[in-house]
Amino acid sequence: MEKTYFDRKLEEATEAAEQILARHLPEETGRQRKVIEAMNYSLTAGGKRLRPVLMRETFRMCGGAGEDIIGCFMAAIEMIHTYSLVHDDLPAMDNDRYRRGKKTTWYVYGDAMGILAGDGLLNYAFETALKAVKYCVEDSGDASETVSDTEKLRRMQRVWHALSVLAGKAGIHGMIGGQAVDIMAEGHAGAEEVPGDAQQIMFIHENKTAALIQAAMMVGAILAGASEEQIGRIEKCAYNIGIAFQIQDDILDVVGDSEELGKATGSDAMNHKQTYVTLKGMEQAGADVESLSREAAGILDEFEGEHEFLKNLIINLIYRRK
Repeated sequence: MEKTYFDRKLEEATEAAEQILARHLPEETGRQRKVIEAMNYSLTAGGKRLRPVLMRETFRMCGGAGEDIIGCFMAAIEMIHTYSLVHDDLPAMDNDRYRRGKKTTWYVYGDAMGILAGDGLLNYAFETALKAVKYCVEDSGDASETVSDTEKLRRMQRVWHALSVLAGKAGIHGMIGGQAVDIMAEGHAGAEEVPGDAQQIMFIHENKTAALIQAAMMVGAILAGASEEQIGRIEKCAYNIGIAFQIQDDILDVVGDSEELGKATGSDAMNHKQTYVTLKGMEQAGADVESLSREAAGILDEFEGEHEFLKNLIINLIYRRK
């Protein structure tokens, strides 16, 4: 079947994200090389690279140019996302042996090394993002394009703002907070079981999933020099995308194909886990995915920068099968 224009653009964007990530992989040397090998195994196991793609496309839509500074943050957010998956798969969490069609990190390297690999990815993500600082103060190399001190300071301020957003959305008031409440909802050993309701499910989705997508798009807007009002609109847009994405994930756990998804399906029901689907029903869940995604696309239409591919990417989340 001939690929559509969108499919080609998505392949190009994903490949660009892969190349940027490859440039930032830690070198597997030293006595600690086994944990670095486990980190790189996790990072190179495939995936949609949705968050770095969203980051770069938002950056471009808001008028950003260049690859150095945004590239550091693209790699960093994929490392944070991957570490969360490594830890999610652990026996103490979801106890999954396959992810993206491959054996999970703990299943290959042991659960202790799986924990350390996740820790390493989170820490190395911020080491990688901080590399952006050096690009703030460098000239282009062309004497006719010398960067002024004012512009260097402006770049630094954007990087610190971006780092603050990334840390906050990934932390206890974002993704980790959502994961903690998810664990409590499931009644894991050592955690008090909290019965699920609609508010709790939304809290988990808002923080465990949407927060990191918000970080991706907000960082892209911030580094491009978007206004506070524009950043706020992007935050709302990304919230919708994250919620829609997670509801669709809940749907696919019921109706998806395990071979196509690259992981086992039916795990939510097997673990007696409350999801958006169990609370709202399949029909309402599907309708909400579409409504949220289309509202997000409408927000993007308020921006003057090129965003057709970004909008199509969001709309395609409605129909994703993996």
